[in-house]
Order: sequence, then C-alpha cells, then structure tokens
Amino acid sequence: MVEVAAAAGVSAETLRKIETGRAPTPAFFTVAALVAVLDLPLDDLAAACARGGDEGEHALSA
Repeated sequence: MVEVAAAAGVSAETLRKIETGRAPTPAFFTVAALVAVLDLPLDDLAAACARGGDEGEHALSA
C-alpha cells in the first residue's frame, strides 16, 4: 500500500482513509492518480460508481 500511495503522490494515510471510507469524497485528481498507478481504466471506475452500492468495489478489486 505504501508503494501505491507513493507512486500516486499521496500519503499512505490518505490512501488508508479512502480505503476505509474515512475520506468519503476524495479529490478527483487523487483518485485519477491511484487509478493510473493501479493500471485501471478510469472509465471502469466511473461506470462502477454510476452503478452505486458496493458492486463497484468488488468489480474493481477483481
């Protein structure tokens, strides 16, 4: 996790807060940086968010 956070240019604590829901509305550029580091298509994240619920979490972590 520390490596992902560093590569995205965010602190490990920020990433922890996003993962645990303590940062309910992370900045778009933070999310975009994390998606890029994880090599996920931003379109997939947007589609998962549009569906709502926990479904997107499972789809993106697969």
